[in-house]
Amino acid sequence: MIRYALACDAGHEFEAWFGDSRDFDDQRAGGLLCCPLCDSPGVRKQIMAPAVTGTRPREEPAPRSMMMEVMGRVRAHVEENFDYVGNRFAAEARQIHQGAAEARGIYGEASADEVKALVKDGVPVSPLPPAAPRKSEIH
Repeated sequence: MIRYALACDAGHEFEAWFGDSRDFDDQRAGGLLCCPLCDSPGVRKQIMAPAVTGTRPREEPAPRSMMMEVMGRVRAHVEENFDYVGNRFAAEARQIHQGAAEARGIYGEASADEVKALVKDGVPVSPLPPAAPRKSEIH
């Protein structure tokens, strides 16, 4: 597939995809191309830079690795600054929400049913991003 930047005689610019470069020529010669804005059959290719990928490694991290890095930072921030309450998370979160316990950031474990009940009752909870695997755990 190839994408061409096109323009019509009236100056409207648009793009279209073709199976290969010959498809554009065949469709144009057969009168099958027209401007989607004004129906002009006078459609021509515009100059455009090709999107060529190089063989050198990318300097920037891939989007997925950037996302994993940010998620790891979020988790590290929570672990460094919030209180770990273990499997008492649901009860502690509910007490904080109701004002029966000191307001503070907490994290811990809760079952799916406990989380659903907290959400239903308006207790603000959010899953913690998973821990990044240690280099020794990567195969």
